[in-house]
Amino acid sequence: MHAYGPPPAYAQAVLRITDARTGEPVEAAPARRGLTRVEAHASGLAPTTLRVLLISDLLVRALELGGTPVWSLLTGDHQQAELRAAARALGIRPFEDGGDLGSGLGEAQVLHVATEGVETPGGVLVAVAPVDSPTAAAPGLSDPGALRLALLSHPRDLPVRLDADVLEEARRTLAHWRGSVADWARRPSRPVPDEVRAELRTAWEDDLNVPEVLDVLRRVEAWPDLADGARFETYAYADRLLGLELTRDIGSLA
Repeated sequence: MHAYGPPPAYAQAVLRITDARTGEPVEAAPARRGLTRVEAHASGLAPTTLRVLLISDLLVRALELGGTPVWSLLTGDHQQAELRAAARALGIRPFEDGGDLGSGLGEAQVLHVATEGVETPGGVLVAVAPVDSPTAAAPGLSDPGALRLALLSHPRDLPVRLDADVLEEARRTLAHWRGSVADWARRPSRPVPDEVRAELRTAWEDDLNVPEVLDVLRRVEAWPDLADGARFETYAYADRLLGLELTRDIGSLA
């Protein structure tokens, strides 16, 4: 079990992302407080295109948590209404219509999010690996949060296979966490430990390493002698990035 100690040195928050064009890490927001455009390139309703929008949503959330203003766009030409509806069900916040817009707002950085083979204009390219969904259940999943968690549990540049077992495991994990958060919320609130906050930020600012963020939450749940109020605040804080509605069941426990 991970042993927490003094918090690591943690300076100015800097989100770094790997540019698939060069293979090198770059600052996602090189100009402090400068506008960053996140443009998702997704066309047609499929698990892979939903993953592109999910990664774009995470990128927007991470940038905003660091204080960066973001302009989020969706560019595509097929089944866009259906894709947007499925994205809303998955907890993905709305994107403006990209169309043929240029860089008219003077943004300091442009981040394109797309799967391999999709043509994108200049700027940093954030690559998203495909999703294999043999059950074809992903777009119509009864609990979209389970699909979101299943996708978040894998590095974005590795293919994901969404079979019934994977989705069921994600459903059970999400139900367990929501129940635990609802229970912890009944205890006196306590601040997120500094070392835990630093671990969470270090993980997601390192190329959006969301699987490590989830591992931090697992360690916090098992951390001996940590007040339940601190567990609650930690999960609520991490959910600002994850978007899993971890606090949804608060008040539902007898």
